[in-house]
Amino acid sequence: MTFLTLSHLKKSFGATQVVHDFNMAIEKGEFISFLGPSGCGKTTVLRMIAGFETPSGGTIEIAGKDQTYLKPNQRNIGMVFQAYALFPNMNVADNVAFGLKISGMPKADIDKRVKEMLALIHLDHLAERYPYQLSGGQQQRVALARALAPKPQVLLLDEPLSALDAKIRVSLREEIRHIQQQLGITTVFVTHDQEEALSISDRIVVMNAGKADQIGTPFEIYNRPTTRFVASFVGTLNVLDAVVTDQGAGIVQIGDKTLAIKEAITAKNGSTIQLAMRPEAGTLASADVATVHGEVASSQFLGSVIRTRINVGGKTLSFDTFNDPGIKPPVVGDTVGVKIDPTALILLAD
Repeated sequence: MTFLTLSHLKKSFGATQVVHDFNMAIEKGEFISFLGPSGCGKTTVLRMIAGFETPSGGTIEIAGKDQTYLKPNQRNIGMVFQAYALFPNMNVADNVAFGLKISGMPKADIDKRVKEMLALIHLDHLAERYPYQLSGGQQQRVALARALAPKPQVLLLDEPLSALDAKIRVSLREEIRHIQQQLGITTVFVTHDQEEALSISDRIVVMNAGKADQIGTPFEIYNRPTTRFVASFVGTLNVLDAVVTDQGAGIVQIGDKTLAIKEAITAKNGSTIQLAMRPEAGTLASADVATVHGEVASSQFLGSVIRTRINVGGKTLSFDTFNDPGIKPPVVGDTVGVKIDPTALILLAD
């Protein structure tokens, strides 16, 4: 059932339009990530949902009720910011209780709710500490508990992990996802980090220049991008030139090998098209079965994965293979062959 509906949202700052006709229907309990580079409009959409920005056009509905022009405190929305925004003069318990006190909740109920929230984020033993006595990860967990304490109908998170170190980011994003699933709260998460979005989202909105280029599950976004921008922005991408040899059968020629791809080809026989592939779609192979050949430009041992960059016909392509203790990684300067999985090739539209 659709719970949060964004219809034809637009936002302009003066003569500059930063959000163009944005539409989305979000189900109750869904975890949605807005993913994109700086300036793509993802935070502006989030701020319009929160009520911090007024749309230049369009509507925002939550549970069938129009929220477009309501003030932030009238929307029953929880918000977690990149900067923790905790009150430095209040201890952890008082920070979590702040919204409840403002709403006029009885003290006994506040105390009960604060205990529930601190237990949820596993910080009940730090209730009396002040923000300066906490790590960055602990402060962000307190900010999350404060946002959730009033039982909001929607939770918004604006790049909440970007100020944390890598290890803490991974553990905290998993904790946020676990809490979100436990509470079943509809959540919108803004990030520029692909790994974050892919690892915890039900669906991802890839934004580009104020528009949603593609909306889909992490699997769909990564494996079946529908635009050049999505294909190049999410994950590492190799682009290969291919000549169409049989348009109807989907046969193309790459180098001296012909392949049958799954994508429908509209280009005429003899024309050159561009195909994209992820690094894991190629495997090192002997010369007789390899699709392309090239010289190793670099080889990085990353533990479970070996990333090899190969110069092929003036282009540098990246390939990832699993580590095999019995096989040494390629050496810079070696000539190697790579066999390409044709079912993993993506046809890039103009």
